[in-house]
Amino acid sequence: MTQQTPGIPLGSWLADLPDERLIRLLELRPDLAQPPPGSIAALAARAQARQSVTAATDELDFLRLAVIDALLVLHADSGSVPVAKLLALIDGRAPESDVLDALDDLKQRALVWGDAELRAAPDAAAGLPWHPGQVTLEDASASAEQIAELIDGLNEPQRELLGKLQDGSPLGRTRDAAPGAPADRPVPQLLAMGLLRRSDADTVILPRHVGQVLRGEQPGPVQLTAPDPVVATTTSADADAAAAGAVIDLLREIDVLLQTLGSAPISELRSGGLGVREVRRMAKATGIDESRLGLILELAAAAGLIASGLPDPQPVSGEVPYWAPTVAADRFTEGSAAERWYLLASTWLDLPARPALIGTRGPDAKPYAALSDSLYSTAAPLDRRLLLDMLAELPAGAAVDKSTASAALIWRRPRWAKRLQPAQVADLLEEAHLVGLVGRGAISTPGRALVDHGTADGDADVVDAMAHALPAPVDHFLVQADLTVVVPGPLERHLAEELAAVATVESAGTAMVYRVSEQSIRHALDIGKTADSLHSMFDKHSKTPVPQGLTYLIDDVARRHGQLRIGMSASFVRCEDPTLLAQAAASAETRALDLRVLAPTVAISRAPISEVLAALQDAGFAPAAEDSTGTIVDIRARRARVPTPQRRRVRRTIARPSGESLSAVVAVLRKVTTAPFGNVRIDPAVAMSLLQRAAHRQDTVVIGYVDAAGVATQRVVSPITVAGGQLVAFDSASGRAREFAIHRITSVMRAGDGPERSDAEERR
Repeated sequence: MTQQTPGIPLGSWLADLPDERLIRLLELRPDLAQPPPGSIAALAARAQARQSVTAATDELDFLRLAVIDALLVLHADSGSVPVAKLLALIDGRAPESDVLDALDDLKQRALVWGDAELRAAPDAAAGLPWHPGQVTLEDASASAEQIAELIDGLNEPQRELLGKLQDGSPLGRTRDAAPGAPADRPVPQLLAMGLLRRSDADTVILPRHVGQVLRGEQPGPVQLTAPDPVVATTTSADADAAAAGAVIDLLREIDVLLQTLGSAPISELRSGGLGVREVRRMAKATGIDESRLGLILELAAAAGLIASGLPDPQPVSGEVPYWAPTVAADRFTEGSAAERWYLLASTWLDLPARPALIGTRGPDAKPYAALSDSLYSTAAPLDRRLLLDMLAELPAGAAVDKSTASAALIWRRPRWAKRLQPAQVADLLEEAHLVGLVGRGAISTPGRALVDHGTADGDADVVDAMAHALPAPVDHFLVQADLTVVVPGPLERHLAEELAAVATVESAGTAMVYRVSEQSIRHALDIGKTADSLHSMFDKHSKTPVPQGLTYLIDDVARRHGQLRIGMSASFVRCEDPTLLAQAAASAETRALDLRVLAPTVAISRAPISEVLAALQDAGFAPAAEDSTGTIVDIRARRARVPTPQRRRVRRTIARPSGESLSAVVAVLRKVTTAPFGNVRIDPAVAMSLLQRAAHRQDTVVIGYVDAAGVATQRVVSPITVAGGQLVAFDSASGRAREFAIHRITSVMRAGDGPERSDAEERR
């Protein structure tokens, strides 16, 4: 076996890079610049730290992680590896140009360095979501169905063995791994079936795909080339039309939710959020499906349209706090459809919660409650953006489904595979369709604009894109002989309000159907409409002749409506028909009102006007409330409102360092690197890295150490462990193990050799 050369240290390689490459490194790995490193050596040590390596690999795709996997198989973490050797190991599984591009990207991130000879970070394996070699060395030809069939046929000892490897490390040491072991034992049997792989004569490893099937995941990725998620194609117009229809439904349901909560605020659970029964009652009252209602509640809360607090006016029942609309909800309803959509869509994109979990049970067997902190997830916005970014890169009209989208997303982010399984992706696609970003499985034009825009000016472009996709508001409807009103599109706002006052929604959608009834006409008259105004509205806006039955019904209800007049003198009832007034006073439903007839056409009651009105309506009469001038007035209760919260439940984007600040960091690094070594005390992070390497190699080093009294000495030690800011090492002077504080170590040198300084200093 050819012995590997150590290769160029990372610090030396970084020191030779131009400033632009160092700035690019800090852009790709912002944790390296927070706080700014004191030297190139410190930067190199920080870039190789396990935590930083894990963060840097989080956004890598399968090809880049597979390249790291192949380099680790070639032991690039301990010595240099020729590029040609890497390409030979990958052996055509991906185009050579793609592999070289991936290598260049890994070099820009300082996860791999070198030119003809490559090195990888010692802790690069920590960034892989699998054990090194599980991609490069394994045969991935078996399908999920084949693996599952083999697992179903296992006996109890075999299942138990696989379960231990699945729950812990995939590596297992056993004498049964050696060739020629008794064939009746579980390990040789599993090796023969391909459910285990032999690493050496004493070690077996659980194959990556077997572990994924055991966890209930889809096995993969397999190919080093990105999979094609497209399953169908449609036109942009069709996708936009489907998205626009979903937006119309969403805005209508938001309005219904605000009206419902405004009329009857709901008490919050002591643990936070809304109870399952309250959500079910709300779903029944609003006509919104429970799964949709959960998402709409989360959107409304995150957008600041509803909040928990003390409403004004305060409900007569329930306990504080209540969930109710905010003052901002009134401004929201006054905006255009496209502007209202933009607020909801951008809120969904950054929503730090998973609404799809509402109603399901968590690990503690308790159901996830709507609007509760149990739904919180900082990863949810990342998953949504990843999905939309993938869709935006496809041709216009290219449609995906949950399975193909899941495979493509997992290839892009293998470390996120658990969150990107088909079931979770199906939830994301459904939510994206509900908010109008996806239509027929393809990204909509407004959705693409939302993904692409990144400036304040882009907001207007996104709103314009949705305004263009939405059908133009119509100013007419079709009245049918059965007293239904068909609306062929979104109505103009004032006309929609007038129609909603006299008719109830019977079928929602892009083309809505309303129904006019005696009760709905009475409602319109109760809030101050007149028979003449209702006739005028239907005559003016109906494209079909107004049925005679509707005309008669309006006149008949109006003739009976308001014969009984209830005043505001807590309260009085007057009527031009003495017989009708006497019937009202004698009715069983009005006995509690204690109506007392003062004159043939006037009666009074100690009950409030609202109670008198309700009691007479229950008795079958059609009373109307009037003010002091005799004008019919609307006495419906004022909608409850709570103050708008200052902090909305949306993710705050963490500001990244600017280009100017990164340039300043690099300028400082250059000055420190060119300073004489004797003027620079070793960075603690560098010291930890060098001592960890010495402990791994079992080397003896000489450290410069300043004790608590400030006395500087040199100690010859053999590092054992480095943890918690302390070095545990065998001290040759005292003949025992001692602890040394890392921050007191001023230098590190190999015993009997040159200084074991930093990577950059090692180069000098």
